Amino acid sequence: MKYVIAAIKPHKLDEVREALTAIGVRGMMVSEIKGFGTQSGHTEIYRGAEYAVNFVPKMKLEIAVADALADDVVGTIAQVSRTGKIGDGKIFVLELKDAMRVRTGETGEDAL
Repeated sequence: MKYVIAAIKPHKLDEVREALTAIGVRGMMVSEIKGFGTQSGHTEIYRGAEYAVNFVPKMKLEIAVADALADDVVGTIAQVSRTGKIGDGKIFVLELKDAMRVRTGETGEDAL
């Protein structure tokens, strides 16, 4: 099993969720986060004054999937969330040792 963690632009969330559902992803966790990467934040003008925004809002997706689906999940997230501009996000893939569905006690891929 794999654990996919992706940070994407907030306005891409619904599109990414729909695309992942279409390829067979049955669940995910979503969190609002802030961070910075290459862009190191940006400046905004509010009421005539310029402010530095050091942390950019992002959405964090956490998805546990079977090994066979991992490459499709990563490819789908990358394709759908890509705008071609700086700040499109990052995707990380980790090995997932085990999982358990609390309600039934199922473990491993059966719990996904």
